[in-house]
Amino acid sequence: MTEIEYDVVVIGAGAIGENVADRAVQGGMRTVIIESELVGGECSYWACMPSKALLRSAALVRTARDVDGAKQAVTGDLDVAAVLRRRDKVTRHWKDDGQVEWLNGANIDLVRGHARLAGPKRVEVTAPDGSVTTITAAHAVAVCTGSAALLPDIPGLAEADPWTSRDATSVQEVPSSLAIIGGGVVAVEMATAYAGFGVEVTVIARSGLLTKNEPFAGELVQQSLEDLGASVTIGASPTRVRRDEGTGQVTIELDDGTSVTADEVLVATGRVPVTIDLGLETIGLTPGDWLPTDDSLRVLGADGGVFDGAGEDAWLYAAGDVTHRALLTHQGKYDARIAGDAIAARANGRTLSLTPWSTHAATADHAAVPQVTFTDPEVASVGLSAAEAERAGIRTRVVDYDISWVAGATIASDKYVGRARMVVDEDRRVLVGATFVGLDVGELLHSATIAVVGEVTIDRLWHAVPSYPTLSEVWLRLLEAYGRPTE
Repeated sequence: MTEIEYDVVVIGAGAIGENVADRAVQGGMRTVIIESELVGGECSYWACMPSKALLRSAALVRTARDVDGAKQAVTGDLDVAAVLRRRDKVTRHWKDDGQVEWLNGANIDLVRGHARLAGPKRVEVTAPDGSVTTITAAHAVAVCTGSAALLPDIPGLAEADPWTSRDATSVQEVPSSLAIIGGGVVAVEMATAYAGFGVEVTVIARSGLLTKNEPFAGELVQQSLEDLGASVTIGASPTRVRRDEGTGQVTIELDDGTSVTADEVLVATGRVPVTIDLGLETIGLTPGDWLPTDDSLRVLGADGGVFDGAGEDAWLYAAGDVTHRALLTHQGKYDARIAGDAIAARANGRTLSLTPWSTHAATADHAAVPQVTFTDPEVASVGLSAAEAERAGIRTRVVDYDISWVAGATIASDKYVGRARMVVDEDRRVLVGATFVGLDVGELLHSATIAVVGEVTIDRLWHAVPSYPTLSEVWLRLLEAYGRPTE
């Protein structure tokens, strides 16, 4: 057994782990990152990048067909094989040479293998050849192992060999029919993608679509999916799943007495942390659990360090999905930057402030998380929904506007469908949430994010003049609907 020491050990070389390691190195820490699969992680090979590549081509064709003058030029069908080839290019054919080269340039060492904690500040790595290396961290270990698809306990489901999001985004041959269990982001994005391929899609969503968003988001996405030819079943739950040995098809029995049969079934009902085989039991934590953290991303409750916020000697950090703070790559990278900076600062003897919006506090996780769901129409949101604001005890005013009425929408599409909502804290007269649904609304989101994070008052927002004719004009219309500024 080989033993080596680093200042910082990062477990998981996805986008989040890379950012923790990069910031630690910039802070003067000798850092190693450990990865059992591909450097670059879930987002690069099985999630964000391939899923958006699968969605893009059909979305462009639909957009062109909704603009007179362009629609006449669309004379053929979508080339699904070409879409899959483009997806393969985006994922670099599931090879991580470029990501490894980036690690080398950033002075981050790489060890390949499966990592398990073996006590405070100790990590054992089993290489593909079976050899074991023990790596000791002088200052900190950061867990960035992410999450995996949740497989619900439905009789027969596991035996039916269902797809998870990884299968849906890396498929090499598109099935004729696909049933999707779930109504969240993965479910509706993959339903949109596969319906765009001409696949017969059925979505089974017990509680509805995109239920964490404003209600109109799920309603507009459901209408769009049905317009694309997909079937959406709301209010029914699977009770049993079986795959026919002869035809290979999967049948899903529902509790309303009906059933759905398809070539494949995609399970998109949630995520679980990748911590089951991480050695958490050696440091007083429970294998398979999420890793809760403070706002500098120190893990709460680990043996061998102070974890009540009073001391500076806690050694275990976590960032990304595994913390269950916000299961989004961009938010995980935000946390990762804070974690890496905090590790380096504490190693250099600095006492850090965790007051809201300070340099080393991940405050945005609580009140200003942006997200774009790349359906057709897109759903873009940041901050609190109206219901969340109400539950938080905020005295709010909700303002809605039909985006199709702005000039930019008229230019963008002859069939524009969209809606905008802003949620205002009436006591402070600041925006606490915004949601946009429509073509290209993802490009509106960062302006809303800045307004929420910066706590820009409604009176000041009146002086942010939107360009004409763009979709950004919706900001002016929302403010006009809210009312003129105070004197």
